[in-house]
Formats: sequence, C-alpha cells, structure tokens
Amino acid sequence: MKKILIDLAKFREKATNGEYNYGECSYDFHPYNIGMKDIVEQAMLHFTCRRCEDAPCIEVCPADALEKDDEGVISRATNLCIGCQSCVAICPFGTLTNRIITDKKSICDLCDFTDKSKPLKCMETSPEGAVSFTDIEPNDVENIYALNDKILIKEFRWDDLMRNE
Repeated sequence: MKKILIDLAKFREKATNGEYNYGECSYDFHPYNIGMKDIVEQAMLHFTCRRCEDAPCIEVCPADALEKDDEGVISRATNLCIGCQSCVAICPFGTLTNRIITDKKSICDLCDFTDKSKPLKCMETSPEGAVSFTDIEPNDVENIYALNDKILIKEFRWDDLMRNE
C-alpha cells in the first residue's frame, strides 16, 4: 500500500534559508489550510524531541497546553495553546520552532490519496522532495519511521544519534 513519505530535513533546510513553506492542503472545510504543518509538528514531537525527564516546555506553558504520554511523547492541545511560544524559547534542544507552534491550528485530514498518478496539493506546495508517495516500509537503516498507517517520516531520531556516539 502506498504511503506518504515526509522528509523533515527538507523542511528544516528551507527554514534555515528563511523559507517557511509547510504545504497547502485541500482540506474541505478550510481550503487554504496548511495541513502539513500539523503533521510536521507531530513528527517533530514524536521523533526529534529529546523527551526531557523534567520537560521545561511543559513547565513553562502558562496555559497547560503541553502534556507528555507514558512513552514521553509530548502533544499540544491547540484549543488551550495561546501561542505565547514560551515552550519554543525554553526548549534546550531547539526542537520546537516558532513556525510550528502557533495559536492557529492546521489540520491534515489524511486525504484520500487513491489516485497516485497526480501529486497531492501538499506535495506541490511543500519544499521539493519533502513530501512524496512511497512503497517502502519503515526501516531504521534509512531512518524511516511510521507516524501512522498512512504516513512515514524520514528523520534522524535523537535517541539513535545518542546510541551511535
């Protein structure tokens, strides 16, 4: 089954050059939605975040919008988030960025991508090569991990980097 592959390094590369393009989405209820931003946020929190034991981002949040699950993965309740970006400022590893953490919610509706003959809108409007269709399966050798059953993320996991040192 074809999946969407998102290469986080391609998004970071463009952001470093001052280009912040997170891929428009054809979400039915908000046609100018930047739904890819939601997926990039989830991927960064799941794979890039260092999962600090005493997470300063959670402690500093005045709205209690961040929480950690049993595995240490942080999630953000956008209905509580006020967009103050205190979490961005205090993150000791720079995982959270002010281009991702905002008070506005973007939604990826995991559109039905049954027609693989044409690219999705997010593929056309994201940095080149950042979003693509693939047949490959998750594998540690290529740093490709499953975010869910439709989306794979290519990312250097912080915990893998620590083991290789």
